Amino acid sequence: MEPEAPEASAAPDRENAGPRQLRRMLVAPLARSVASAGLLTWLFYVAPLDHEAGVTTVLLLVLGLGLFGALVVWQVFAITHAQHPRLRAVEALATAVPLFLLLFSVTYFLLSENEPGSFSEPLNRTDALYFTVTVFATVGFGDIAPATQTGRVLTTVQMIADLIVVGLIAKVLFSAVRIGVARRAAGATRTDADADADDGP
Repeated sequence: MEPEAPEASAAPDRENAGPRQLRRMLVAPLARSVASAGLLTWLFYVAPLDHEAGVTTVLLLVLGLGLFGALVVWQVFAITHAQHPRLRAVEALATAVPLFLLLFSVTYFLLSENEPGSFSEPLNRTDALYFTVTVFATVGFGDIAPATQTGRVLTTVQMIADLIVVGLIAKVLFSAVRIGVARRAAGATRTDADADADDGP
């Protein structure tokens, strides 16, 4: 009686997947990435941002950054245990980066609404998002600039946080990808070893 072949994994390997399976594997994470970024942006535009800027705004920013950190930690764990770590890392970035940018956009918008003159021109939501992205990308067109001490302090905080996000967090996510790939390869090796043992005399 011939030994039974080991069961195939429920999720196909990228290396062994056909064109249709590969497209399905790529489209779903990319669609979720676009959807999460779109949802966060939509919430930014429809959220009732009408309370006064002050200590509460700073506390909300700190709380949001704490949530951002917790999200990154959870995503690192998920990446290391994912079936496809690279795709999971793309999803993580597509959620974490928009959340990070929108936190500062909300803060700048509230500051501009409640303290006119905080920036070189009044900021609506699109202007606040635009300013946040230009600071994050270190473009610095100069068309919008902080004009008060509070605005400059918040912009400085974002610049420091940008360095942390681009440097440390990106490195952590890529390290998690390597760990996840190595873990998956080790699991495949153990499966092959078990199969070889089953085929033995």
